[in-house]
Amino acid sequence: MSRDARILGIESSCDETAAAVVSNGRVVLSSVIASQIDVHRKYGGVVPELASREHLRRIVPVVREALDRAGLGPGDVAAIGVTSGPGLIGSLLVGVTYGKALAQALGKPLVAVNHLEGHVRAVILEALGAGREPELPAVCLIVSGGHTVLYAVERAEPGAIEAVRFRYGRLGQTRDDAAGEAYDKVAKMLALGYPGGPVIDALSGSGDATAIRFGEPKMKGNPYDFSFSGIKTAVLYHLRAHPELEPEIRARLAALGEGKRKAAELRPLSSAPTLDLVASFQRAVVSNLVSKTLGAAEQNAARSVLVSGGVAANRELRKTFEREANRRGIAVFFPSLALSTDNAAMIAAAAYPRLLAGEYASETLNAEAVLPLA
Repeated sequence: MSRDARILGIESSCDETAAAVVSNGRVVLSSVIASQIDVHRKYGGVVPELASREHLRRIVPVVREALDRAGLGPGDVAAIGVTSGPGLIGSLLVGVTYGKALAQALGKPLVAVNHLEGHVRAVILEALGAGREPELPAVCLIVSGGHTVLYAVERAEPGAIEAVRFRYGRLGQTRDDAAGEAYDKVAKMLALGYPGGPVIDALSGSGDATAIRFGEPKMKGNPYDFSFSGIKTAVLYHLRAHPELEPEIRARLAALGEGKRKAAELRPLSSAPTLDLVASFQRAVVSNLVSKTLGAAEQNAARSVLVSGGVAANRELRKTFEREANRRGIAVFFPSLALSTDNAAMIAAAAYPRLLAGEYASETLNAEAVLPLA
């Protein structure tokens, strides 16, 4: 294996077509992401058939641009890492099929990557780029529109953190909606647009987060499992109990139809009670995520907490994690905003230790909609 192993990563598990080149699992040479938000926005969520079609249209130019930005030709990469699951099966098939064809044509190793492990590696990649290194064992929260899950993370072998494989143990997961999914559904109820997370996060700063008290989910069994369907339903009941909010919801819906989607454009159309509702909703979700994650970290004697996934870009979540983790003496690590959402740099980084270990995928590799990490 060359001392400079540059891996081309390909990611297509949901609604972003992404490609990146990462050197030795720690230096991002290029990262290109083609988002499909504009395609799916009018439906209020990802439409699988449309996502697959867009991946087919975009994957070749996205890969070409990633190689161009890295100053490389296709034959200059050491291997190709591709997301094989979990995700939308049609979307995954586009990336897997293209990755297999490219690897075969170039005579390069193909490495299959679990999308969830990619999110873990995104945190490591960001930390190493900033001259930091998370201590293991760690607890990792992956929180997005499709996933809310807690993992224990430890080394499976000695060596540099970017070059060793990890062992994972699932500590908890959502029993219903993912956190990001709850954000999107609440935003849809309030006519705040899609995706809901960034707008709710921006508007929350203008509301009173203590105005409405949402109770903690009451669940038996694993104390580190999550549930967000209850708070989503509580918001629905709150709106039914306050029909006076309906006119402004219709006004925001009309504004969205005119292309006014920024928080600054929707804030003047949102009353104080609505802003309080949004802020209280966010506070409840963030509090639940932080308390369970830090509780799991203390229970498992974790040296670090890793937070990744699209919702990890939420400013309130970051601020609360940093405050509470600091109070408990636990180091917390986030990826940059660019590496929080789905990207291919994290896939290339996750492929690196498997490439070093000789874990190559065969030509029979297939996409898997359900692919547990642990």
